Amino acid sequence: MKFGTMLSDVGVSLFRRPATENYPSVRQRNPTRLRSFLKLDPESCTGCGLCAMDCPANAIQVTMLDRKEKRFIYTYHTDQCIFCGQCVETCRQGSLSMVNDQWELAALDRKPFSVILRDVEYVAKALAEKSASGPEAPAKA
Repeated sequence: MKFGTMLSDVGVSLFRRPATENYPSVRQRNPTRLRSFLKLDPESCTGCGLCAMDCPANAIQVTMLDRKEKRFIYTYHTDQCIFCGQCVETCRQGSLSMVNDQWELAALDRKPFSVILRDVEYVAKALAEKSASGPEAPAKA
């Protein structure tokens, strides 16, 4: 590269606005059709697990605690999700949706990427009841 060409490029860039944006301080609006995190409506969800079976990235886990009372824990692993929306299309009850306001996927460890999409009190109570009942005895033949 010639020195004159380089000097002219430096001169032009000194008087031009930068092409980058100040992202953390200046945020743009998210696109309306952006697919990001899952949102669960626990009132309409039956815990059938069809969304977990149909997820190509295995990002959803449905742990049934009591099938009669429809008590389950719904775990969503955002670090595994490919945001394809297949789980939303598969859900027969319409209890899953993808929100477009949460899309930042930066963290220092993996812990914030495993999200339980139920109330914290509900999950704590369900796990306490399950551990209090103890392990089930294996059936004898």
